Amino acid sequence: MNRNTPPLPRRLTAAVAEALAGFPVVVVTGARQTGKSTLIHELLKTPRREYHSLDDIDVLERAEAEPDALVSAAAPLTFDEIQRSPKLLHAVKRAVDRDRRPGRFLLSGSANLALLGSVSESLAGRAVYLTLYPFTYAERRGRGGTGPWDGILEDPGAFEGEHEPIAGLDAELLGGGFPPVVLAADRAQHRAWLNGYVRTYLERDLQMLASIHNLVDFRRLMRMAALRTGALLNQSELSRDAGLAQPTAHRYLNLLEASYLLHRLPAYAVNRTKRLVKSPKLYFCDSGLAAHLAGIETPAGLESSALKGPLLESLVLGDLLAWRETAAPGAEILYWRSVSGDEVDFVIERGSKVFPVEVKMTGRPRPADFKSLRVFLDEYGKAAPHAVLVHTGRKAERLADRIWGIPLSAALGAAG
Repeated sequence: MNRNTPPLPRRLTAAVAEALAGFPVVVVTGARQTGKSTLIHELLKTPRREYHSLDDIDVLERAEAEPDALVSAAAPLTFDEIQRSPKLLHAVKRAVDRDRRPGRFLLSGSANLALLGSVSESLAGRAVYLTLYPFTYAERRGRGGTGPWDGILEDPGAFEGEHEPIAGLDAELLGGGFPPVVLAADRAQHRAWLNGYVRTYLERDLQMLASIHNLVDFRRLMRMAALRTGALLNQSELSRDAGLAQPTAHRYLNLLEASYLLHRLPAYAVNRTKRLVKSPKLYFCDSGLAAHLAGIETPAGLESSALKGPLLESLVLGDLLAWRETAAPGAEILYWRSVSGDEVDFVIERGSKVFPVEVKMTGRPRPADFKSLRVFLDEYGKAAPHAVLVHTGRKAERLADRIWGIPLSAALGAAG
């Protein structure tokens, strides 16, 4: 990465700045190398913040030995990779209890703080948590945003007409959205970086979260999970194929999720208790990482793979999750599957309304492509104003009553 090149704008930056103006603690989390440190440095300028990284062994030693002294500075403080020192998090809590000035602490970490026991609970009411995902398609193009999901939910008919398709879609799926990959010169650099990323995660980052004695087993579990991208999670089947005991596979999946590399998409049901008992769908945080772990390295390999459609779903899901992070009002992203087997890729729940979204690798949607959307609309009636089929063609149009076809390029904000 050329450090003289201005960083690409991120949608989350404004939300972090706004949160700092109203809360004493703001926590930015997300997978390693999604750009958290770059975002934080952009926020150090005004007002001036004092920066410390716990990747610096001297800072880490201070955090462990004298955490209260480290957080006592008068200037606003920023701590990067905060998950490395639970003691420092407790010191932040004590400092905030004495002085709740907005913007006192900006914390960043590549692990879910829930793993640190009572720490996340002790920050309740004191902190805002925001997640930074890999680059969205619009962010990769320097536009600092996501797809126009607010507009699509409000009135998909407003997008009616022709939209230029995304050029080089296979490359987008194989590359993914990690900043070093987006800024790399060619596919060889993509592969080299992703190889290094997985190795660093296994050999360093993972060991900070938990003691893993057999990295070969963990790597195999990662590959098996990647091959199930977009599928319902059958944990007994996954553990069997990976050659692991079910409790071990369950623990490994939890660690992947706590590292923000894996996302388990809950099932939609009107009864929220039922959502907890239904099997989730499995997605990696990035289509490029999922393809790499699954052994798909070339467009030809992608074309012959059964994962091309699921990787397209991953691309759309990443955009939806980044949009949801700052959406107002808030939204939930789920999937839906009926007893008879009809399935909708994503259900966006917002207030009392639900919006089903299906993703298809086709340029010419046919009735069979939106059959499940019809079933969903019939099932939920007025609660579901309309449905959207995201496809790879160029025409946005009404496909049927309350069902709209929206090109992928329009859904991801390709036109700005």
